[in-house]
Amino acid sequence: MRLLNALFLARLPAFGLALLGLVWGAFSVQVPALMAALDVGEGVFGLLLMCSAPGLVAAMWLAPLVDRHLGAAARPISLATLGLALASVGLATNPVTFGCAMLFMGAASGLWDVLCNADASELESAHEQPLMNAVHGAYSAFYAVMALTAGLVRAAGVAPLPIFTATGVLLCIGTVIWMRAPSNKLRKTAAKAQEGPGLHWLPRGAVAFCGLIVCAAFMSEAAVESWSALYLEQSLGTGAAGSALGPALLGLTMAVGRFSGQVVIASLGERRVLWAGAGLAIAGTVLASAAPTVMVAYLGFAVFGLGVSVVGPIGIAMAGRLVLPSQRTGAVGQAAALGFAGFFVAPILMGGLAEQFGLSVAFASLVLWLAVVPLFDTLAQRRLREPAQG
Repeated sequence: MRLLNALFLARLPAFGLALLGLVWGAFSVQVPALMAALDVGEGVFGLLLMCSAPGLVAAMWLAPLVDRHLGAAARPISLATLGLALASVGLATNPVTFGCAMLFMGAASGLWDVLCNADASELESAHEQPLMNAVHGAYSAFYAVMALTAGLVRAAGVAPLPIFTATGVLLCIGTVIWMRAPSNKLRKTAAKAQEGPGLHWLPRGAVAFCGLIVCAAFMSEAAVESWSALYLEQSLGTGAAGSALGPALLGLTMAVGRFSGQVVIASLGERRVLWAGAGLAIAGTVLASAAPTVMVAYLGFAVFGLGVSVVGPIGIAMAGRLVLPSQRTGAVGQAAALGFAGFFVAPILMGGLAEQFGLSVAFASLVLWLAVVPLFDTLAQRRLREPAQG
């Protein structure tokens, strides 16, 4: 009942992140096809994926301004833009146009992500209970469904563009639903809150450490989302449908982890769940990177998804609670911006390691990223009572 109540209270941002899950679920299983169409190696393709990072970070820094000036209109406009961005990726025919499309995709995705997370943080404050894991669980569930569906369609011989176009149509439908949703009350409350003092341009104190927690989580998530299908297909010999099970299992287990985490946090507290999640993700990473068979790799990605699922949402929720209501969108944006800054590192690191040593070694490197989560949490707790934490 706690989970259902949380989903009901945060139904609008949960719906928003569910739509974002459709986008990245459709994209993740097309990575082998996109790389083959561009006729580039893992290293170059990693650099092209990195093009999304500047857009993600820039959009997240600008999100508070968009939120302040457009209010409720920012949501449908951002969602429609996300649909156009996904279609542009499918239309790309060479590395240059693909890189530009990924930049556009990153900007649209980042803006939408911050707005949804800011709404969830606002609702957490209003209802005085954690909601973030339930909201992010909706993303993971829809990501899993779309990854499996798009993988099966790809296995039937359908190119990425029709799949991306169909996903864009779903986003257009989502835009209409969003415009009709009774969100004005929330946005009026947020608009009043924006009248207070703003945040520093760069995150400070505990907010910065929360952002680094999100960074570690999102870097590892992005690596598995973008490269697991290629790893399964090239290193372990699965077909298109079999490789799609990598991203699909990740999304499914992350949904299970986030929905169950929403309940477990109420009993054990955020810190215990955060540390346990990081440890479980490390175990899954080791299992997947050393997998002798496809089934062991599937198990590894599933364990990884269960563990890493709670890390990012907890980091974002912590950042939103540490500041004044007037600073909430900015703090969430800063934490998310630091998180998605990992996209600068992840594609280069994964692509470079994969080209030099193979994808198994590349996935093993995720252990180092996840091992710093307890350290950043400890540092954040020490800075909680400092003034000007934003």
